[in-house]
Amino acid sequence: MSEALPRHIAIILDGNGRWAKKRGLPRTAGHIQGAKTVEKICEAAGKRGIDYLTVYAFSTENWSRPADEVKALMKLLRDYMKNAAKRANDNNMRVRVIGDRSALDEDIRKSIAELEENTSGNTGLCFTIAINYGSRDEIRRAVNRVAEKVAAGELKPGEIGEEDIAAELDTAGYPDPDLLIRTSGEQRISNYLLWQCAYSEFYFTDTPWPDFDEKELDAALEAYAGRERRYGKI
Repeated sequence: MSEALPRHIAIILDGNGRWAKKRGLPRTAGHIQGAKTVEKICEAAGKRGIDYLTVYAFSTENWSRPADEVKALMKLLRDYMKNAAKRANDNNMRVRVIGDRSALDEDIRKSIAELEENTSGNTGLCFTIAINYGSRDEIRRAVNRVAEKVAAGELKPGEIGEEDIAAELDTAGYPDPDLLIRTSGEQRISNYLLWQCAYSEFYFTDTPWPDFDEKELDAALEAYAGRERRYGKI
Protein backbone atom coordinates (compact mmCIF):
# COMPACT_ATOMS: atom_id res chain seq x y z
CA MET A 1 0.00 0.00 0.00
CA SER A 2 1.30 3.47 -0.86
CA GLU A 3 2.43 5.60 2.08
CA ALA A 4 0.28 8.38 0.62
CA LEU A 5 -2.82 6.22 1.00
CA PRO A 6 -4.72 6.46 4.30
CA ARG A 7 -4.95 3.19 6.19
CA HIS A 8 -8.17 4.21 7.95
CA ILE A 9 -10.88 6.49 6.56
CA ALA A 10 -13.76 7.76 8.69
CA ILE A 11 -16.81 9.32 7.03
CA ILE A 12 -19.69 11.44 8.31
CA LEU A 13 -22.56 10.58 5.96
CA ASP A 14 -24.27 13.95 5.73
CA GLY A 15 -26.87 15.33 3.37
CA ASN A 16 -29.32 12.47 2.85
CA GLY A 17 -32.32 14.53 3.91
CA ARG A 18 -31.29 17.61 1.91
CA TRP A 19 -30.65 15.44 -1.14
CA ALA A 20 -34.21 14.10 -0.93
CA LYS A 21 -35.77 17.51 -0.24
CA LYS A 22 -34.08 19.01 -3.30
CA ARG A 23 -35.79 16.32 -5.39
CA GLY A 24 -39.20 16.66 -3.75
CA LEU A 25 -38.83 13.26 -2.08
CA PRO A 26 -39.36 12.19 1.54
CA ARG A 27 -36.25 12.17 3.73
CA THR A 28 -36.40 8.39 3.86
CA ALA A 29 -35.64 8.29 0.13
CA GLY A 30 -32.37 10.05 0.85
CA HIS A 31 -31.46 7.51 3.50
CA ILE A 32 -32.22 4.64 1.12
CA GLN A 33 -30.03 6.13 -1.57
CA GLY A 34 -27.37 6.85 1.04
CA ALA A 35 -27.32 3.18 2.04
CA LYS A 36 -26.67 2.23 -1.58
CA THR A 37 -23.78 4.69 -1.65
CA VAL A 38 -22.29 3.04 1.45
CA GLU A 39 -22.17 -0.30 -0.39
CA LYS A 40 -20.47 1.26 -3.43
CA ILE A 41 -17.87 3.13 -1.37
CA CYS A 42 -17.06 0.01 0.64
CA GLU A 43 -16.23 -1.81 -2.60
CA ALA A 44 -14.28 1.16 -3.92
CA ALA A 45 -12.27 1.53 -0.72
CA GLY A 46 -11.42 -2.16 -0.68
CA LYS A 47 -10.23 -2.04 -4.29
CA ARG A 48 -7.97 0.90 -3.48
CA GLY A 49 -6.27 -0.91 -0.62
CA ILE A 50 -7.89 0.88 2.31
CA ASP A 51 -7.71 -1.27 5.44
CA TYR A 52 -10.40 0.38 7.58
CA LEU A 53 -13.55 2.32 6.73
CA THR A 54 -15.73 3.64 9.54
CA VAL A 55 -19.03 5.42 8.83
CA TYR A 56 -21.29 7.47 11.10
CA ALA A 57 -24.74 6.01 10.45
CA PHE A 58 -26.82 6.93 13.52
CA SER A 59 -25.74 9.13 16.40
CA THR A 60 -26.93 9.19 20.00
CA GLU A 61 -28.53 12.55 19.15
CA ASN A 62 -30.47 11.16 16.18
CA TRP A 63 -33.12 9.70 18.48
CA SER A 64 -34.51 13.23 18.75
CA ARG A 65 -35.46 13.23 15.06
CA PRO A 66 -39.14 12.75 14.10
CA ALA A 67 -40.40 9.32 15.15
CA ASP A 68 -41.30 8.34 11.58
CA GLU A 69 -37.76 9.06 10.40
CA VAL A 70 -36.19 7.11 13.26
CA LYS A 71 -38.53 4.18 12.51
CA ALA A 72 -37.55 4.32 8.83
CA LEU A 73 -33.84 4.36 9.72
CA MET A 74 -34.25 1.31 11.93
CA LYS A 75 -36.12 -0.47 9.12
CA LEU A 76 -33.31 0.42 6.74
CA LEU A 77 -30.82 -1.01 9.23
CA ARG A 78 -32.84 -4.24 9.49
CA ASP A 79 -33.00 -4.52 5.70
CA TYR A 80 -29.27 -3.96 5.42
CA MET A 81 -28.53 -6.70 7.93
CA LYS A 82 -30.50 -9.28 5.92
CA ASN A 83 -28.04 -9.37 3.04
CA ALA A 84 -24.96 -7.76 4.57
CA ALA A 85 -23.16 -11.00 5.44
CA LYS A 86 -23.34 -12.34 1.88
CA ARG A 87 -22.14 -9.05 0.38
CA ALA A 88 -19.37 -8.79 2.95
CA ASN A 89 -18.20 -12.37 2.44
CA ASP A 90 -18.28 -11.96 -1.35
CA ASN A 91 -15.92 -9.00 -0.91
CA ASN A 92 -13.78 -10.57 1.88
CA MET A 93 -14.92 -7.74 4.16
CA ARG A 94 -15.18 -7.77 7.95
CA VAL A 95 -18.10 -5.86 9.45
CA ARG A 96 -18.22 -4.41 12.95
CA VAL A 97 -20.60 -2.10 14.76
CA ILE A 98 -19.57 0.47 17.36
CA GLY A 99 -21.79 2.44 19.72
CA ASP A 100 -24.12 1.67 22.60
CA ARG A 101 -26.27 -1.25 21.47
CA SER A 102 -28.41 -1.30 24.62
CA ALA A 103 -30.97 1.14 23.13
CA LEU A 104 -31.44 -0.95 19.99
CA ASP A 105 -34.21 -3.54 19.67
CA GLU A 106 -33.26 -7.11 20.48
CA ASP A 107 -33.63 -8.36 16.91
CA ILE A 108 -31.22 -5.68 15.68
CA ARG A 109 -28.69 -6.53 18.39
CA LYS A 110 -28.94 -10.20 17.44
CA SER A 111 -28.46 -9.42 13.73
CA ILE A 112 -25.39 -7.30 14.52
CA ALA A 113 -23.82 -10.07 16.58
CA GLU A 114 -24.47 -12.63 13.82
CA LEU A 115 -23.07 -10.32 11.14
CA GLU A 116 -19.90 -9.70 13.12
CA GLU A 117 -19.44 -13.41 13.77
CA ASN A 118 -20.14 -14.44 10.18
CA THR A 119 -17.60 -11.99 8.75
CA SER A 120 -14.93 -12.18 11.46
CA GLY A 121 -12.68 -14.46 9.41
CA ASN A 122 -12.47 -12.15 6.40
CA THR A 123 -9.14 -10.46 5.76
CA GLY A 124 -10.04 -7.54 3.51
CA LEU A 125 -11.51 -4.16 4.35
CA CYS A 126 -12.67 -3.77 7.96
CA PHE A 127 -15.97 -1.92 7.60
CA THR A 128 -17.32 -0.39 10.80
CA ILE A 129 -20.74 1.16 11.28
CA ALA A 130 -21.31 3.62 14.12
CA ILE A 131 -24.87 3.12 15.38
CA ASN A 132 -26.29 4.88 18.43
CA TYR A 133 -22.79 6.28 18.68
CA GLY A 134 -21.58 9.49 20.27
CA SER A 135 -17.92 10.04 21.05
CA ARG A 136 -18.52 11.69 24.43
CA ASP A 137 -20.70 8.74 25.41
CA GLU A 138 -18.01 6.34 24.17
CA ILE A 139 -15.35 8.10 26.27
CA ARG A 140 -17.69 8.12 29.28
CA ARG A 141 -18.20 4.38 28.98
CA ALA A 142 -14.47 3.83 28.57
CA VAL A 143 -13.64 5.92 31.65
CA ASN A 144 -16.22 3.99 33.66
CA ARG A 145 -14.46 0.73 32.76
CA VAL A 146 -11.09 2.18 33.67
CA ALA A 147 -12.57 3.32 37.00
CA GLU A 148 -13.82 -0.22 37.62
CA LYS A 149 -10.27 -1.51 37.13
CA VAL A 150 -8.99 1.05 39.60
CA ALA A 151 -11.67 0.05 42.13
CA ALA A 152 -10.71 -3.60 41.67
CA GLY A 153 -7.05 -2.80 42.32
CA GLU A 154 -6.01 -3.75 38.79
CA LEU A 155 -4.79 -0.25 37.98
CA LYS A 156 -3.42 2.62 40.05
CA PRO A 157 -4.96 6.08 39.46
CA GLY A 158 -1.59 7.74 38.91
CA GLU A 159 -0.58 5.15 36.34
CA ILE A 160 -3.53 5.55 33.96
CA GLY A 161 -2.14 6.22 30.50
CA GLU A 162 -3.66 7.09 27.15
CA GLU A 163 -3.28 3.46 26.11
CA ASP A 164 -5.47 2.37 29.04
CA ILE A 165 -8.30 4.61 27.88
CA ALA A 166 -7.83 3.76 24.20
CA ALA A 167 -8.05 0.06 25.06
CA GLU A 168 -11.56 0.61 26.42
CA LEU A 169 -12.89 2.61 23.47
CA ASP A 170 -15.24 1.00 20.95
CA THR A 171 -12.43 1.14 18.39
CA ALA A 172 -9.87 -0.70 20.55
CA GLY A 173 -7.35 -2.40 18.29
CA TYR A 174 -8.00 -0.06 15.36
CA PRO A 175 -5.48 2.43 14.03
CA ASP A 176 -6.70 6.01 14.39
CA PRO A 177 -8.35 7.46 11.28
CA ASP A 178 -5.84 9.06 8.93
CA LEU A 179 -8.56 10.85 7.00
CA LEU A 180 -11.98 12.12 8.08
CA ILE A 181 -14.41 12.95 5.28
CA ARG A 182 -17.63 14.91 5.79
CA THR A 183 -20.08 15.39 2.95
CA SER A 184 -22.72 18.03 2.15
CA GLY A 185 -20.81 21.17 3.03
CA GLU A 186 -20.83 21.11 6.83
CA GLN A 187 -17.45 21.62 8.51
CA ARG A 188 -17.67 20.09 11.96
CA ILE A 189 -17.19 16.59 13.38
CA SER A 190 -20.43 16.33 15.38
CA ASN A 191 -19.30 14.22 18.32
CA TYR A 192 -17.65 11.63 16.07
CA LEU A 193 -14.44 9.83 17.03
CA LEU A 194 -13.17 12.79 19.06
CA TRP A 195 -10.36 10.84 20.72
CA GLN A 196 -9.39 8.93 17.60
CA CYS A 197 -9.34 11.96 15.26
CA ALA A 198 -6.86 13.99 17.31
CA TYR A 199 -4.42 14.03 14.38
CA SER A 200 -6.63 13.05 11.46
CA GLU A 201 -6.62 15.04 8.24
CA PHE A 202 -10.06 16.55 7.50
CA TYR A 203 -11.66 16.70 4.06
CA PHE A 204 -14.95 18.50 3.47
CA THR A 205 -16.99 18.34 0.27
CA ASP A 206 -20.23 20.06 -0.74
CA THR A 207 -21.42 16.84 -2.38
CA PRO A 208 -24.30 15.24 -0.41
CA TRP A 209 -23.68 11.67 0.64
CA PRO A 210 -26.12 10.02 -1.82
CA ASP A 211 -24.12 11.57 -4.69
CA PHE A 212 -20.69 10.67 -3.28
CA ASP A 213 -19.03 8.26 -5.70
CA GLU A 214 -15.65 6.80 -6.64
CA LYS A 215 -14.62 10.05 -8.30
CA GLU A 216 -15.34 11.92 -5.07
CA LEU A 217 -13.44 9.32 -3.07
CA ASP A 218 -10.45 9.67 -5.36
CA ALA A 219 -10.57 13.47 -4.96
CA ALA A 220 -10.41 13.03 -1.18
CA LEU A 221 -7.52 10.58 -1.50
CA GLU A 222 -5.67 12.95 -3.80
CA ALA A 223 -6.12 15.81 -1.32
CA TYR A 224 -4.87 13.57 1.48
CA ALA A 225 -1.79 12.57 -0.53
CA GLY A 226 -0.83 16.23 -0.77
CA ARG A 227 -0.94 16.81 2.98
CA GLU A 228 2.13 16.85 5.20
CA ARG A 229 1.34 15.15 8.51
CA ARG A 230 3.60 16.47 11.27
CA TYR A 231 1.73 15.37 14.42
CA GLY A 232 2.74 18.58 16.21
CA LYS A 233 6.36 18.37 15.08
CA ILE A 234 8.23 20.70 12.74
